[in-house]
Amino acid sequence: MSRFLICILLLLGSLSQQIHAQTTPIERIYLFKIDRDIDPAMNRRVKLALENATKEEADLIIIEMDTYGGAVNDADDIRTMILEAPVPVYTFINKDAASAGALISIASDSIYMAPGSSIGAATVVSGTDGSAAPDKYQSYMRSMMRSTAEATGRDPKIAEAMVDEKIEIEGISEKGSVLTLSVSEAIKYGFCEGEYRSIDAILEAQGIEDAEIISYSVSGTEQIISFFLNPAISGILILIIIGGIYFELQTPGVGFPLAASIVATILYFIPYYLNGLAENWEVIVFVAGVILLAIELFVVPGFGIFGILGIIGIFAGLVLGMLPNQNFDFQFVPAEQLFTALLTVILAAITAVGLIFWLTPKVNSWKAFNTITLATTQDRGEGYTSTFYPESLKGKTGVVHSRLRPSGRIEIEGEIFDAYSRGEFIEQGEKIVVISTEGTSLKVKKLEG
Repeated sequence: MSRFLICILLLLGSLSQQIHAQTTPIERIYLFKIDRDIDPAMNRRVKLALENATKEEADLIIIEMDTYGGAVNDADDIRTMILEAPVPVYTFINKDAASAGALISIASDSIYMAPGSSIGAATVVSGTDGSAAPDKYQSYMRSMMRSTAEATGRDPKIAEAMVDEKIEIEGISEKGSVLTLSVSEAIKYGFCEGEYRSIDAILEAQGIEDAEIISYSVSGTEQIISFFLNPAISGILILIIIGGIYFELQTPGVGFPLAASIVATILYFIPYYLNGLAENWEVIVFVAGVILLAIELFVVPGFGIFGILGIIGIFAGLVLGMLPNQNFDFQFVPAEQLFTALLTVILAAITAVGLIFWLTPKVNSWKAFNTITLATTQDRGEGYTSTFYPESLKGKTGVVHSRLRPSGRIEIEGEIFDAYSRGEFIEQGEKIVVISTEGTSLKVKKLEG
């Protein structure tokens, strides 16, 4: 009985679509492709395409589909956008609609398939080794497939069988294997409206003539964003970021290295951010790493915990910004993408360090650099010394005010001075004599006798 009701509902849905098509003339059709993995970049492309379709006042949207699937969360976003589209959405499966592609296809109002195409095999798999993901992910995918099929008038049980190998439907799927439908099977069970070789053939069969077809094209802005998403370009930007930070810390106040580093950081993170890869917290981790490194260099000199945490923060922010991870969940991050991100950052960092060692001795000889910074040195061998104290203090005697270990304070004629010994520890109250006034502290030794 339930099977009979489902067939009736499918028939009514098909009739409703035909009546709607006959009563509403199709004058503008918006066409775009989903022809690679479902990921944040594809998510953004679909979002922009649907927005453009609305701006163009399209009467019909057609998606040409050929994908083996991808990220579940991005597929969920895309299927939601399709379900909420203000005009009918057709999907033309030109060979493959597997996994996430099946979910997106089922969300459309009508599905058409090219000869030899297939739809299904929607089991969620790990991005690292391709094995089946834990059951919580399978359960989530089953619920999405079921609810999407219900929303578009298709059999939810068949949709679930595309995910769960344990579901057995008599005459349709066997227990132990996930369901994949061929063209004829998809037509038979209500998951395809017909077999056609092209989109033109679909429109002709629907009686849609003289309609203007508008194809999605990548804007100049999107082309620039794609350019900066290239791992090679990302590596160059990382090199500039690291080099700029180093040279600014070496010559604080110059400004140019810092400005170059900031611009490179913006150009690095913004394309990944717009494509849904870099999240706010990942950018914050990077900035926190820079701050911690600066604290280590200027506030608490020495290579300690702040320096280590700073380097880890910078490295983590750069790597995580390139990956489609969900917080610290890397379950669905493809192994090759993780490898590419790590390799890009590591090679860029090594190259930056090498260039720093190579360039640093040469920079001071550049005339252009000498105009913005003091590159000369005042060597002791040339007679230069620095002192904060008059030469008359040399030879004076006094007592240790606070223990010299080997630095501390001394008292001479009622005044307190910073001082340091030649390496020995001198206890409080011991008598000393000043042997040098150069520098910011007096050099002393213990007064014998």
